[in-house]
Amino acid sequence: MNNLFFIALICFFVACGGSKKAIQNTTPDEPKTTEKKVNSPKVTVPIEEKAPDTSIEKVEPEEEEEVEEAAQQKETVTIKEDPKVDILKAFNHQSWNDLLQKHVSANGTVDYIGFKQDHRALKSYLEVLRKNTPTENWNKSDTLAYWMNVYNAFTIKLILDNYPLKSIKDIKDPWDLRFFKLGNKWYTLNDIEHRILRKMGDPRIHFGINCASISCPRLLNKAFTPQNVDQELEKLTIDFINDTKRNTITSNSVQLSKIFTWFAKDFKTEGSLIHFLNKYSKITINTNAKKSFKKYNWSLNE
Repeated sequence: MNNLFFIALICFFVACGGSKKAIQNTTPDEPKTTEKKVNSPKVTVPIEEKAPDTSIEKVEPEEEEEVEEAAQQKETVTIKEDPKVDILKAFNHQSWNDLLQKHVSANGTVDYIGFKQDHRALKSYLEVLRKNTPTENWNKSDTLAYWMNVYNAFTIKLILDNYPLKSIKDIKDPWDLRFFKLGNKWYTLNDIEHRILRKMGDPRIHFGINCASISCPRLLNKAFTPQNVDQELEKLTIDFINDTKRNTITSNSVQLSKIFTWFAKDFKTEGSLIHFLNKYSKITINTNAKKSFKKYNWSLNE
């Protein structure tokens, strides 16, 4: 009996030792499991931390785009303003207008002595013309006004360079003198009239350019501008054709300025010369009216 009790006691201790070993064997596994669980959040936490960063990054580019867009808008305004400044410089004929108002009467009589006293203002305007020649971006009115003013202003300069004189024809080959420069090119008055203005296809230019002579169409006492050039040329054409000192018109006969024979081709682009005259004449001229031409007075228009 005692032996049986002793054996049972030994078996009990053996069983307890095995359970202890089992517990000891499982203990390392549990920390590993715990480490994995701990490590797992460590992995996910940075991901969660990045999420707000990512959202911030999405906002920043939008802000940068707004800044860039604002900058672009500012640049666009600058780009739009600069050409306007250039155009204003190119078309600013105000100084020439002031000189004409001051030294040319309503009927076209020119005070050359007054122009001579204001030579600095004239020189300054001519310099503006030199530096602002027409480009392909200019429209017809811009270009026409520019070249009309060029012709008249440099004609005044030519007279002043040779003043005093009784007639522009006292100057040798006045219309073929290459005496002024625009941009990088030298010009004559004939270059402006025949190679530029006449090629623009508007015969009214002949009544807007002035050759400093009494029989010429009067020198307009205001500058041509892109805004007024068409209207002023229309008025000048009407005034010249109906001016009895320069043309004598009846229904059956006309005594005309030699301008109408020198540049006959320009006045026949839409029909006969009579057809052109009737567009502006206060007296209707018969198509078979007799034509003759008056003597031209080349005396200086002062």
